Amino acid sequence: MVRGVARWMLDPSVVYLNHGGFGGVLDVVADCQSEVRARMEANPTRFFTRDFPDLLDEQRMALGRFVGADPEGLAFVTNATAGVNTVLRSLRFERGDEILVTDHGYNACTNAARAVADAAGAVVVEAKIPFPVASSEQVVKAMTSAVTDRTRLVLVDHVTSPTALVFDVASIAEAVEGVPVLVDGAHGPGMVGFDIESLGVAFYTGNCHKWMCAPKGSAFLWVHESFRDEVEPLAISHGWNGMYPGGNRFRRLFDFTGTFDASSVLSVSTAIDAVGDLIEGGWPAVYRANHRLAVAGRRILLDAVGGDEGAPEAMVGSMASVVLPSGPEHLGARLAARHRIEIPVFGWRGARIVRLSAQLHNSEDQYRTLARAVIDLLDEEPIEP
Repeated sequence: MVRGVARWMLDPSVVYLNHGGFGGVLDVVADCQSEVRARMEANPTRFFTRDFPDLLDEQRMALGRFVGADPEGLAFVTNATAGVNTVLRSLRFERGDEILVTDHGYNACTNAARAVADAAGAVVVEAKIPFPVASSEQVVKAMTSAVTDRTRLVLVDHVTSPTALVFDVASIAEAVEGVPVLVDGAHGPGMVGFDIESLGVAFYTGNCHKWMCAPKGSAFLWVHESFRDEVEPLAISHGWNGMYPGGNRFRRLFDFTGTFDASSVLSVSTAIDAVGDLIEGGWPAVYRANHRLAVAGRRILLDAVGGDEGAPEAMVGSMASVVLPSGPEHLGARLAARHRIEIPVFGWRGARIVRLSAQLHNSEDQYRTLARAVIDLLDEEPIEP
């Protein structure tokens, strides 16, 4: 049961089933961000030149503890897409090199791989992951089958966006030993518990604004120590020649790339504490509760419309995707307009997919409301997926 005085800032008249899309903050986190902004604007010179480095270090330490990462290799970025771009644009590829992605990958990040590959004369190779999928072993096998002696980087999601599958990135990294792995962990932090340094990957980028419930504009990139001299931020600033204080070169380069609204990243530790305090048992209990709710929501929708579960429970985190048998055009927009239900509905591999999220502010009754609304709309202008 959710406890405490903190409250979500969501419109109570909306059935909000898309926490995985853009996250959502608690009121205490919004208050923290406002306080940071007020402090920043009261004396911007003091804030950025004297206060900010220590404040940022505090957040880096808190985040490092939360995701199990060496703070010396942690940098804040605006979002996971920026983190993926940072790594891709820092590494050097040659003609004929291959960047391995999956066909479940996030479009923006796959586009980044294609852009970098095109510029270098390299090739993006897509590993074909089945969906529905029976096990994590199928994913690992599909990935390793696509690796060649020309593979220079593996880009893989921790949790896929369209199909909401939790990938066993540690097993993937072990299976492709010798090839650096870049994890797009946009949905990972706050959805599943993990320790970055035990995953065996070279790079991990994740959003703080989604399942960690920090403000928008807060995300991170972790780089293994063997690559820290190679990875540079998208914007080079004062750290290049040591004019910005900090620890190692990696931190000096990333900690200040120009003036920005620092209130988002400086609210991360407040978000970690606030969400963990919502339920007895802290974050491990949050993971369990949201997983159970996602599985229950999937079952409610499947019982109503039919279809396949898509993946075993072990590959479900706080989201689940259901393939609809048919449906009208713009189903998502109609759910929002007619039923005030916010949930993504999109086409993927010729199928129509509904992706539901489960956060502590959701309930099984909301998925029943969704199921009734979908059944109502499925009778309108049915089309083959």
